[in-house]
Amino acid sequence: MSGLVRGGQLARLLGEWHALPARRRSPDYLALAGAVRGLLTDGRLALGVRLPAERELAEALGISRTTISAAYRELRDSGHLASRRGSGSWTTLPEGMRVGASGLWGPAPQAEAGIIDLSCAAPSAPPELVEAARAAVDDLPAYLGQVGYWPCGLDVLREVVADRYTARGLPTRPEQILITNGTQHALDLVIRLHVHPGAAVLTESPTYPGALAALAGARARIATYGLGHDGWDGELLLDTLRQTRPRLAYLVPEFQNPTGHLMPVKLREQLPAVAHSAGVDLVIDESFVDMHLFDDGATMPPPVAAFDRHSRVMTIGGLSKPYWGGMRIGWIRAAAPLVQRLAAVRVGVDMASPVLDQLVAVRLLAYGPEVVDARRPGLRARRDTLLKALAERLPEWRVSVPDGGLTLWAELDAPVSSALARAAESHGVRLAPGPRFGVDGTLERFLRLPFTLPEQDLVDAVDRIAAARFDLDRAPDRVIYAAEQALIA
Repeated sequence: MSGLVRGGQLARLLGEWHALPARRRSPDYLALAGAVRGLLTDGRLALGVRLPAERELAEALGISRTTISAAYRELRDSGHLASRRGSGSWTTLPEGMRVGASGLWGPAPQAEAGIIDLSCAAPSAPPELVEAARAAVDDLPAYLGQVGYWPCGLDVLREVVADRYTARGLPTRPEQILITNGTQHALDLVIRLHVHPGAAVLTESPTYPGALAALAGARARIATYGLGHDGWDGELLLDTLRQTRPRLAYLVPEFQNPTGHLMPVKLREQLPAVAHSAGVDLVIDESFVDMHLFDDGATMPPPVAAFDRHSRVMTIGGLSKPYWGGMRIGWIRAAAPLVQRLAAVRVGVDMASPVLDQLVAVRLLAYGPEVVDARRPGLRARRDTLLKALAERLPEWRVSVPDGGLTLWAELDAPVSSALARAAESHGVRLAPGPRFGVDGTLERFLRLPFTLPEQDLVDAVDRIAAARFDLDRAPDRVIYAAEQALIA
């Protein structure tokens, strides 16, 4: 989002900004100010953006200009809005706020004591990482006599990644691999090459917020396909591709982020052919492909690219989810000529990935599946602990059991996800509200809950969320805001 946000745009972002029953509501101006603060905190509303004039926003929301004026005054008092007479009002944040690992704004580190952070779904590093790093240092001298720039990545790492695809039933040559600085970087390069301003891109809804941010930054026109409680409606998705004919379609078939769904084989088979006939390129995000939690001997379905006959599929993946977020190594698998075009785009962005990091990745991947296999029992236990705690404390919520990934996708008892996230902060829990995973203020009935923290932390977090949900029905926004400010101070 840039420069100026129009009244209609802000109204869509705000969504159901005052969803509580009238008898439990705080004054409209406080609820509106709290909703705008929430948009700023989770990044859906950028900093330095000029908000609509009071009259324009009042018309867009169907409320009085007096309410808008009071809400803007509340935001100025809290440090979330800066105004200059005759020039308008711009979004800002109070002193002491900083961007966290999940992209959400939060208090400075000294104010973080006691916070249980459920806004980010990422595991800690495995013990093998230290050994891999030490071995990589021994490998480094062989590369020090050269310039240090390998835009496509080190050949040794490209070969290892290619072999991993071949082992999954997708024959791959090293020339088909481009090493990147993480999966987000891989997606950014694909977007830079394929998407021009105004181009249509189809995503699932809900989907990964980083993808939405990258597409918004490229000024793409985002269309969405809604996932159901049980996952994809195959015919509907294929019909959507045929009818909308987007430039790209970004999909997450393996333990979809955030729902955890696993795409069935039949749909995987059909997607590339339909995409080719519609002139659509597919970006398949395999960030969670290694994170299955099967305990019944089930096996993973083939990659979507295994059914590609026309080079329509670009597969992206990386080490962040199965290994560690601090390993900023990702990749793109595509046709070899396309890899060279992507590398040419990449040179104008960051030249190449760090050599030492790539060597660490080679050593870490040499352990094979043992590293991830060792994580599975703990992840299953944490998932089940979180499910049990939710069933006991918040039985009205509807939560399906994913067969993999790192998160639960919970359907709430009311469209209060953003308000709940603000209230939970005052109880010492940081949440990523459902609308972060969609566009234009939708998904207020949903919440993503990672199960990567220790079991006791997950139980404590659910206790605090349940308390926040109870408070939400009886406490006005001013009480919630006062607690937020106490955390910042």
